[in-house]
Amino acid sequence: MKPRTLRRHFRESFKNLRRNGWMTFAAVSAVTVTLLLTGIFLVIMLNLNKAGTDIENDVEVRVHIKLDTTEAEKEQLKKQISSLPEVENIAYSSKEQELQNLIKDMGNDYALFEQSNPLYDVYIVKTARPQDTPDVARKIEQFAQTEKAVYGEEEVKNLFSFMKTARNVGAVLVAGLLFTAMFLISNTIKITIFARRKEIEIMKLVGATNWFIRWPFLLEGLWIGLLGSILPIAAIAVGYYYVEQALSAKLAAQLVEFIDYLPLVLPVTALMLVMAVFIGIWGSFLSVRRFLKI
Repeated sequence: MKPRTLRRHFRESFKNLRRNGWMTFAAVSAVTVTLLLTGIFLVIMLNLNKAGTDIENDVEVRVHIKLDTTEAEKEQLKKQISSLPEVENIAYSSKEQELQNLIKDMGNDYALFEQSNPLYDVYIVKTARPQDTPDVARKIEQFAQTEKAVYGEEEVKNLFSFMKTARNVGAVLVAGLLFTAMFLISNTIKITIFARRKEIEIMKLVGATNWFIRWPFLLEGLWIGLLGSILPIAAIAVGYYYVEQALSAKLAAQLVEFIDYLPLVLPVTALMLVMAVFIGIWGSFLSVRRFLKI
């Protein structure tokens, strides 16, 4: 494209924005609201996903070893567990260590069991993928020296089900918000195209190519997207900083952590900017293509 033609397209796109001031304001407002909701939802979903992943990574199988198991048989059981392809790590905890952990968590009343320890020696097994935990537990329970394999079956199933549902719902909602923004921008630009239909017909009659007509509208959509992204990006960048500062210390006691500010805000704001440009240009493209059929 020649520089002179490109300058003409830029001037025309700015002129369209000024000429249709209220429609431009409506389109920019639609992008602003949509991106703000999308940004807030993304930040919440990313933090929920992190919290869920942290909890998933804490899922482990506690293998209770039969009380009459010899040291050689314990070593054999360890080799059997380690041979499972899903197993990432295995650690041993004696029944004395288990009792000390119980006293630490539940209080000194349990120190009475030191004279006659009723607990089991335990292998603590972690899988490479948390979702493999139930299958690994079932396999370990088949080994001869395993008394039982405990992993909180119902809680783990509910956790995995919740995280799967939350991720799917999040993806659907984000897609719905983006579609809404594109629809609003598309309709706004359709109105401006309708107002200029005579001009476009004349341009076609004198030999203007389809892309020569499209470019000002695509640029117009680009400006609308960029203008609409300013407030949401600023709101997310500033708002997340203060929310993280205010709530991090309170939630730390609940073993829940926020994603650090920069690793989260930079990718999210960059993604919001890309989404704003995309929905602006794509909304314009659909208007020109479908309404004018050029």
